[in-house]
Amino acid sequence: MAIDSYTKLKTSVATWLDRDDLTDNIPDFISLAEDRINRHIRVRSMEHRAEMSTASGQEYYGLPDGYIQMRHIAVQGTPNKDLEYLTPERFDTDLVGTGKPKYYTLIGNELRLGPTPGGEYTVEMVFYRKFSHLSDTLTSNKLLEDHSDLLLYGSLLEAEPFVKNPEAAQMWGLYFNQAIDAIALADAKDRHSGGALFIKSDHRGL
Repeated sequence: MAIDSYTKLKTSVATWLDRDDLTDNIPDFISLAEDRINRHIRVRSMEHRAEMSTASGQEYYGLPDGYIQMRHIAVQGTPNKDLEYLTPERFDTDLVGTGKPKYYTLIGNELRLGPTPGGEYTVEMVFYRKFSHLSDTLTSNKLLEDHSDLLLYGSLLEAEPFVKNPEAAQMWGLYFNQAIDAIALADAKDRHSGGALFIKSDHRGL
């Protein structure tokens, strides 16, 4: 059975667990798997572009919904000017005055620009955004379309400790890690055509 919907994913999890008494728990297992996957992969389908306009005298701006990690940020112009990352500590000690932003930092859910914009500029961001969680109303997404096996393995990996089956958890963890590695390999082959992937190196054993 092709796993191409949230309902089919829940059914597959129950089938592989060989349990019919976990209907209320399976959505939690899937949600935990989605959180795990969002922490550990950076695939091209997670990349999004956003533009924002600065306001004179305003240095803090909200990050886009679902933001995970910045890939590229620049002030539009002829040519565009890439912004350099500085730590929040350096912002407080090194930057004064207003003008065209040259630097950025991240504080909580906000983007800070420096020098403080002295007028209206257009800032373009390319960033990684979380895969949205599946639900009865969002029945599919790119994660499920492209990597249903990863979602299944991750859901089973989250389920096995709940049903107190550590041996099976190890097995599903192995399959999960192998799927992560396969995604990394596929995207690495695609990098010359503009693809991009970042795999965090600490996914094993988590």
